[in-house]
Amino acid sequence: MRACPELRDTCEGADRARSPRVHLLPARRTPRVLSLGLARAARRSRGSQTEGGTRATRRRAGLVAVAALTLGVAGCSDVSTLPGAGASSQEVAMTAWVAGFQDTHPDVVTSYDPVGSGTGREMFLNSAVLFAGSDAAMKEKELARAQERCFGGDVVELPLYISPIAIAYNLPGLGTDHLRLRPETIAALFNGDITRWNDPAIAETNPGVTLPDLPVVPVNFFNDTATTENFTEYLAATAGDAWPHEPSETWPRSGTQSGAQTSGLIGTLQGAEGTIGYADAAQVPDTLGTVAVGVGEDFVPVSPEAAAAVVDVSPPAPDATDLRLTVDLARDTTQPDTYPVVLISYTLACSRYDNETDVANVKAMLSYIASEPGQQRAADPSVAGSAPISEALRQRVDAAIGQIAVAAP
Repeated sequence: MRACPELRDTCEGADRARSPRVHLLPARRTPRVLSLGLARAARRSRGSQTEGGTRATRRRAGLVAVAALTLGVAGCSDVSTLPGAGASSQEVAMTAWVAGFQDTHPDVVTSYDPVGSGTGREMFLNSAVLFAGSDAAMKEKELARAQERCFGGDVVELPLYISPIAIAYNLPGLGTDHLRLRPETIAALFNGDITRWNDPAIAETNPGVTLPDLPVVPVNFFNDTATTENFTEYLAATAGDAWPHEPSETWPRSGTQSGAQTSGLIGTLQGAEGTIGYADAAQVPDTLGTVAVGVGEDFVPVSPEAAAAVVDVSPPAPDATDLRLTVDLARDTTQPDTYPVVLISYTLACSRYDNETDVANVKAMLSYIASEPGQQRAADPSVAGSAPISEALRQRVDAAIGQIAVAAP
């Protein structure tokens, strides 16, 4: 496709200023979305001390680039667009992926609006975007709608974002070692059944550790989150009667300490000794300790490698196909060196589009995200700290991407 002069001029100017060529949000929705993005940037600026200066700075830089670049290409008719939307869990990773993709595809104005999984799936099914991010696989009714949206084809569901969830605590004086906790002990801590940190159940798996006589203060998300859903799925699958609650995006207990969004939860943990909570591992600062969870006879600390390993040992979901690579996470695995407290977020696309341009752009974008450079870009601890997919999974993903084509007339 012929390059747009305005885009090239804008991008070259951005390169000279060392700003990333990133389009976070669709050009056709410029006024509303830019204001939303700048508002988010302002909020992150105020919260940068909690979330980490590097991550917040990179996000703000991307949002500044949005304003400059979107205005630069608004009048361009020769530029193709690749709009996406969905899970906010992928926002930081997707920002990095969009930037990397545009390095080699400057004429494809690529965007991602982190509106949430459910809204993103609905936008995808309504043909408002060409791809979506979702923390959950599509439901049966959505799959039926997807056939019409995908011009008689099927939806493609690719597990391209794997995020380990850390169980973090504020217990100064314990050093950098990980507390070793069995799933039922973790459940008892969060369910209010263990109330002191020197409880015998904790001491049993931590010989030689001087545990403080402090009250246990569990901290959860105030808002509904996929992190809560995945954490409670882990507890329900592994802790037996110690966790009597169903998995849910909403924390099942009332009267607890809580924080809004990840930054608020981390801030609550940092604000008081004796607290314990759960959060995206990449956003947990070194000032907090993290749990090595019991897996079989071993205890496994949180790491991207161990998180990716649990995906590899997990079976496909019952309705998985060669296009829908959905996973039935083995939360109760006993395989060594696996960390089962993870969030998988899928990238959704169609196996059929109605024109060659959309097919080429979607395939190129998905291929970059799945590639080793793409996965490593998001895995950088200063970016998203996600777990890169394995080579075996990448081969299956590439095979699925290869089936995306133009619909028959």
